[in-house]
Amino acid sequence: MNTYNWYSQLIKPSWAPPSWLFGPVWTFLYVLIALSFGKVFWIAAKKEIALISALPFALNLIFNFAFTPLQFGLKNNLLAAIDILLVLGTLIWALYAIWHAAPGIRWLVYVNIPYLLWVTFATCLQLTITYLNR
Repeated sequence: MNTYNWYSQLIKPSWAPPSWLFGPVWTFLYVLIALSFGKVFWIAAKKEIALISALPFALNLIFNFAFTPLQFGLKNNLLAAIDILLVLGTLIWALYAIWHAAPGIRWLVYVNIPYLLWVTFATCLQLTITYLNR
């Protein structure tokens, strides 16, 4: 409850979505991530693509999972802002890498467009919240 009170008291932009929306969106996105990233790790393990091509996917997961503890555990907007930039950067890198490394599975890039759009929006939101609450 302390975390909820802290987050609800932050200054947010007028275009911030309601809190209840984040759960369903991330649930949907985590299904996409599990299936598509799992495919990348699988084909990398089978040596159908270079292992280095899976690196940005692994880093993206690490940064993605770090966001909640940074934002809501440490209650640190600045670290969360840096982290979400890393999530966005590694996602762009991952999609670029798989597009070039595995033309046969370029569908993975298209499947991750909702993730890319949401992370872009979430990055703008987090940077705005960080700025408004400095």
